[in-house]
Amino acid sequence: MSRNLSSRFGAVACGLLVTALTACANRGDLSSDQRGAIARQIDAQVRAAYDLSRPDAEQRMEALYVDTGRVVSASGGQVIASRDTILQGIRLFWKNVGVNMRQPQWIWTQTYVDVLSPDAAVFTGTYRVPHKTPRGEPHEIAGAMTLVFEKRGSKWGVVQEHLSDVPAPVTMDSTMRMK
Repeated sequence: MSRNLSSRFGAVACGLLVTALTACANRGDLSSDQRGAIARQIDAQVRAAYDLSRPDAEQRMEALYVDTGRVVSASGGQVIASRDTILQGIRLFWKNVGVNMRQPQWIWTQTYVDVLSPDAAVFTGTYRVPHKTPRGEPHEIAGAMTLVFEKRGSKWGVVQEHLSDVPAPVTMDSTMRMK
């Protein structure tokens, strides 16, 4: 039994090593300038999609995702593996939340782009969206996201994402209601 387990462990370790070496080899195919150009392209694409000073943010955000195939999203302890469901979620956000934001401004507080290969890159960022409520009161949503991009043809598109919201601050009023 231990020999069988050892053999399986060895096979798994060998598989992981081959995967790691392949990933490193693919990164080596790109010069520093090429990686920088891809990183700038991904960064610009995400920033343009989330620029709330321009009209049609909903459509620009939807356009980030690949046109075909599976798209996976993890958020709020759930996983969705359907492009159509993810796009429906974006539309619902704008219909129920976005419609109530007055003068919203998307502010990226930290961003990172890692180019994994000529056709794969990862964007990770934290953000804040200060805005006013319909009653004119200041409000803010914030969080972090990781977007995994794949290049298909000449277009970069998101194939996986992870979203996490910053929890709403606990106020004295909400603490009193809990008791």
